[in-house]
Amino acid sequence: MKIQSAKVIVTCPGRNFVTLKIETDQGVYGIGDATMNGRELAVVSYLEDHVIPCLIGMDPRNIEDIWQYLYRGAYWRRGPVTMRAIAAVDMALWDIKGKMAGMPVYQLLGGRSRDRVMVYGHANGSDIEATVDAVGKYIDMGYKAIRAQSGVPGVKDAYGVGRGTLHYEPADAELPSVTGWDTRKALNYVPKLFEKLRDTYGFDHHLLHDGHHRYTPQEAANLGKMLEPYQLFWFEDCTPAENQEAFKLVRQHTSTPLAVGEIFNTIWDCKHLIENQLIDYIRATVVSAGGLTHLRRIADFASLYQVRTGCHGATDLSPVTMGCALHFDTWVPNFGIQEYMRHTEETDAVFPHDYTFADGHLHCGETPGHGVDIDEELAAKYPYKPAYLPVARLEDGSMWNW
Repeated sequence: MKIQSAKVIVTCPGRNFVTLKIETDQGVYGIGDATMNGRELAVVSYLEDHVIPCLIGMDPRNIEDIWQYLYRGAYWRRGPVTMRAIAAVDMALWDIKGKMAGMPVYQLLGGRSRDRVMVYGHANGSDIEATVDAVGKYIDMGYKAIRAQSGVPGVKDAYGVGRGTLHYEPADAELPSVTGWDTRKALNYVPKLFEKLRDTYGFDHHLLHDGHHRYTPQEAANLGKMLEPYQLFWFEDCTPAENQEAFKLVRQHTSTPLAVGEIFNTIWDCKHLIENQLIDYIRATVVSAGGLTHLRRIADFASLYQVRTGCHGATDLSPVTMGCALHFDTWVPNFGIQEYMRHTEETDAVFPHDYTFADGHLHCGETPGHGVDIDEELAAKYPYKPAYLPVARLEDGSMWNW
């Protein structure tokens, strides 16, 4: 069996997605996701100019060797563009192998560790009252875990506050829109949100919160300490993780569980955090961390230190990544939770899939491969649209972390 052809499909059914389709000389094909929010064309160029020509003639069954070829064979390693391209190839090859074997991918990984995958949804509102109502709606839909984000008085377009109830797409303009931030106002407001949520709904549901890299280590430690009475499932991205040592300061001052990793590309981005037990959940994703092949290594390493997985699952990941993530989640022994932002009906139509939601959990299907396909004819009806993620500025005009 040989790889006969490969092509990149870019479509925008509400937001942009980059899909790699690999076809073999025996008529079996697989697809992978290479989406990178706001930087899609950079990945397209890397795939078309540097990856696809190397794949032609290779044996698609040799997933590990091809992964090593694309990683070790590239002198300029790592980075979000390279690792997304590798991830797309990896997903497509696992899809092909599953179809050849007549088995879903989770069986190829080692079989089930669980029957279903607990997910969390995104509840948000313009203020505390609206967010409390939104959390209640997710509880009514059967969710056991809910991320809660609220607008903050005096902060322009606070992070995580969407323009809809289920579908939230932050990449909203051809050039970056400018949002605001004020740490002191957030520190004064966020604990009140979770106090109200616990007073309203009690402690039977898991609550999560995303700091989105906005706080310094000391500020993050302060907020984590204030949130302890409300028993959060986790405090995500409490501080930028370029300096992994920064989490040591946070860890020393709060017992609130910490999660980070959605922007990580390799095991080296989280090695220090994991081996020093500075985090409780690693949020690396199939698409950003080099596919299933490399994410397995991260998870196995994390398991040695009782760190669990909590894969990023926002709408900037296509249903292809979500399908692969669910096979990974179904297999991985040290699973924690899976983020689940629902895609639009248009996206679901372009990417038909066999995973289903019920009672606060996602269930991966039994279709051979990863269970997600692409309707190319329908995808062609949604051409690429330039869209950037926002930027953030402080009240004095200084740039800050979005």
